[in-house]
Amino acid sequence: MAIETILMDASAASLAGLLLSVLLEQMMRPRPCLRRPASAWSLHSGLCLGVQALLTLLLGRPWFALTITMALLLLLVLVNNAKLRALHEPFVFQDHEYFLDALRYPRLYLPFLGWAKVAGATAAAAIAIALGLFGEIPSPGQWDGSGLAGIQSAILLTATLLIALGTVRLPTIHLQPEQDVKALGLLACLWSYGRHSRQPWHAASPFAQLKAPAATGPLPHLVAIQSESFFDPRPYFPGIRPEILSQFDLLRQEGLASGKLQVPAWGANTVRSECAFLTGIPNAALGIHRFNPYAALAAHSQQLGLASYLKQLGYRTILLHPYHRQFYRRDRVHTILGFDEFHDITAFSDADRSGPYIGDLALADKVAAWLKEAHTPLFIHVITMENHGPLHLEQCDASDVQALYDSAPEPGCTDLTVYLRHLRHADQMIGRLRQSLEQTPRGASLCWYGDHVPIMPEVYRHHGRPPGEVDYVYWSKDRRNRQAPGMMQIENLALTWLRELGLIVL
Repeated sequence: MAIETILMDASAASLAGLLLSVLLEQMMRPRPCLRRPASAWSLHSGLCLGVQALLTLLLGRPWFALTITMALLLLLVLVNNAKLRALHEPFVFQDHEYFLDALRYPRLYLPFLGWAKVAGATAAAAIAIALGLFGEIPSPGQWDGSGLAGIQSAILLTATLLIALGTVRLPTIHLQPEQDVKALGLLACLWSYGRHSRQPWHAASPFAQLKAPAATGPLPHLVAIQSESFFDPRPYFPGIRPEILSQFDLLRQEGLASGKLQVPAWGANTVRSECAFLTGIPNAALGIHRFNPYAALAAHSQQLGLASYLKQLGYRTILLHPYHRQFYRRDRVHTILGFDEFHDITAFSDADRSGPYIGDLALADKVAAWLKEAHTPLFIHVITMENHGPLHLEQCDASDVQALYDSAPEPGCTDLTVYLRHLRHADQMIGRLRQSLEQTPRGASLCWYGDHVPIMPEVYRHHGRPPGEVDYVYWSKDRRNRQAPGMMQIENLALTWLRELGLIVL
């Protein structure tokens, strides 16, 4: 094969890759604007050309390299659209860990992409690989500087220059994914978010500035529950039996305060709410780390947050999450947050499951056992898991409908029925915790809140999407100082709770 033919073939494949990349990007939602800054196009072109050139050097097949490059871009587009549909947020660089997590914990991720799309993409990838390997003959001179290697090296150098030029001149990002994706395009946005993610953690926790109050007697036990996907659905969906949250209603009636809680997450991204509660830092104050705060916090060297402050007061601090301890780096972050102990899914057996995950009542029993055995004040933070989706993978029957509704739900509301079944267990968990706290000889207080609203796209299509706020309440067994319900930011919840109990001085 003449050098001219190799040059034309490689150049045609590279040009085709650029054109196809623009077409594929227009399939994503929100659709990127074609009239974007030249620096954004420079990054887009450089990244596409660079990946394709590297694959061509490795495989010796320009068109096969084109196929793989476009398949990777198509995967990003499909994942982006699935995330936007479920979580109302485009794919960002900080989500890249989810690809590995999808292999470790497939139930949490793949169903939202759609099993049909996963199967179709897998089959298409297998066919493309077979056609590429057996349908395209490797170009001669794959490692010859005067042949394919020389051509691809020149393209790779061009790609590097385009990336460097685009990086230097790229406009400032706003850390609003929809706005940034529309303005810059998918690849330029991912690149920019990735560069900013190298910034270290700078946000300071307000708990580091707090002064311990003067000793006023024995410290009370403190239990905080971050309830998976918890919110009160009764105002938004007709026909739900009001008694499904009877224990929650009782806690609100007798609690110190309750109301709506603004959280920085919709449908998932639990750690955004979790980090805000435990550190007292607003999500927006984290800058680029707002999207996956524990990734940056895991590299932090000093303890910070609610648990570390309570430990200074004399509390034994316990974190309980009935899932794998490595998930979201909690195995490393819990010590930075100030927890003495971290108990994960290994503390339970299959008999403790309610559906696919460890049930809320099993967690209540675990907390009750710790309270019963405690000789020192405890702070227990529980991150529940039972009501974690995907809800559409679970089944319900007529008995569930009868137990959960006053009137039959509309067709397409199966996810809501499954959600309510688990929500009823969360309500029962409140009752058990309240009983355990009332029986302890030490003072005791319970703080309960949701991390985000659940993912129920079909239900929302029928009834409309509720606001993203969840519900909170905090209660003390020794006090009945009812306040008017109010809206609160989640980063202020722990501070307000401790202030009501007299455990902080502001």
